[in-house]
Amino acid sequence: ETTMSLKRVLVGVKRVVDYAVRVRVAGDGSGVELANVKMSMNPFCEIACEEAIRLKEKGLCDEAVAVSIGPKQAQETLRSALAMGCDRAIHITTDARLDHGGLDPLAVAQLLQKIVEKESPDLVLVGKQSIDGDHGTTAPMLAELLGWSQATFAASLNIDGTTAEVERETDAGTEVIKIQLPAVVSADLRLNAPRYPKLPNIMKAKKKPLEAIEASSLGVDLTPSIVVEGVAPPAARKAGVTVESVDDLVDKLKNEAAVL
Repeated sequence: ETTMSLKRVLVGVKRVVDYAVRVRVAGDGSGVELANVKMSMNPFCEIACEEAIRLKEKGLCDEAVAVSIGPKQAQETLRSALAMGCDRAIHITTDARLDHGGLDPLAVAQLLQKIVEKESPDLVLVGKQSIDGDHGTTAPMLAELLGWSQATFAASLNIDGTTAEVERETDAGTEVIKIQLPAVVSADLRLNAPRYPKLPNIMKAKKKPLEAIEASSLGVDLTPSIVVEGVAPPAARKAGVTVESVDDLVDKLKNEAAVL
């Protein structure tokens, strides 16, 4: 057993429309309606956050730092991360929409790269994807930009000195890989079950340091490379038909639907 602990873990957290909200397309078709809609921390980011805090509780890391990119309301998401147990937070401020075409995953990865260069973490934990854009590319892009090891879709993470053993979810089952630190790891659903912050910790979170940095000051070209032409809801399903008997059903399948 090695007792070496990581100096710092950086956790990316994103503010998204709450997973329980029924998403509506904006009247002008430009995107999703965000006015008066409940927003929360992206569920996969919560899992990444929980994992960083557990590493700290096990004595495997000295400091967990949460980082978020977004408008001033993203501070609420960062306060949630602090209430869960992160030590401090960094808010990269921008009013660009992060769910479609306002700031694409490459720009997000490049902004995070600047924070990594500033903070020198040994590990970056992020969610495997956001439930709004659903790109799932921020982690691999960040690892590539940094020239670091990466493990995506993590279902378990064990750190031993300067190596990490990660169980990955794949379409064909799971695989276990060993990677060298520093690394970027993206969290899948089975990694852990995030805690609910207790009231005293929510109060303490208000006093924890939160640094704001203008996105435009970081020297990243924020011009989107993906342009969203329009967003439309899926077509409504036609109502079904009730049939009286099996014979009726067979008749309809044969003569009306022409599937028999």
